[in-house]
Amino acid sequence: MSRYRGPKIRILERLGSLPGLGIRLNQKILAKLAKKNRKKENKYEKRKKKKNESFPIRLKEKQKLRYHYGLTEKNLINYVRKARRKKNSTGEMLLKLLEMRLDNIIFRYGYAPTIPAARQLITHGHILLNGKTNNIPSYQCKINDIISFKKELFKKKESIVAPKGTSSYLQNGTSSVVKIEQEISRKDVGLDINELLVIEYYSRSL
Repeated sequence: MSRYRGPKIRILERLGSLPGLGIRLNQKILAKLAKKNRKKENKYEKRKKKKNESFPIRLKEKQKLRYHYGLTEKNLINYVRKARRKKNSTGEMLLKLLEMRLDNIIFRYGYAPTIPAARQLITHGHILLNGKTNNIPSYQCKINDIISFKKELFKKKESIVAPKGTSSYLQNGTSSVVKIEQEISRKDVGLDINELLVIEYYSRSL
């Protein structure tokens, strides 16, 4: 799967804070972005545009998902289609599918600073899933799956501990092992987003 390799600052300027691209980077420029966005808002308020503003809002929420989880447009459309086939709320199912990706769980538990870094660990074969090597970042994890490091890599990371506020659907047996205890809930999602706007964005095209 291809991933975004361009300037992260531009993405954060447009979309706001995206933890998957690096928390330190976000904190460094948040003050600068807030000041810049206030100027833009004042400028647009004076113009009083007549055109419909709903499309840009939906597009922005869709782009948040894309860049945070490192997806292509085609990948995200496939996830939306899968979510629609489920009986539960389409928006919540979409977030659940994305949150249960193997690369996201590695990131959420603090084994990698960003989702791209977590993806690299997985593709290089450093992650074990239920005792077997798994090099597929998009793998959909399930309840009772056990995720761990290979021994030779973990020796270099003895100081790893789960970060504060770790998601409640993950259980830590030791600092090198994660077990998925239950299905993810909406409050466990680590991204500030309105998933219903994303579903509305694709409602006409799918």
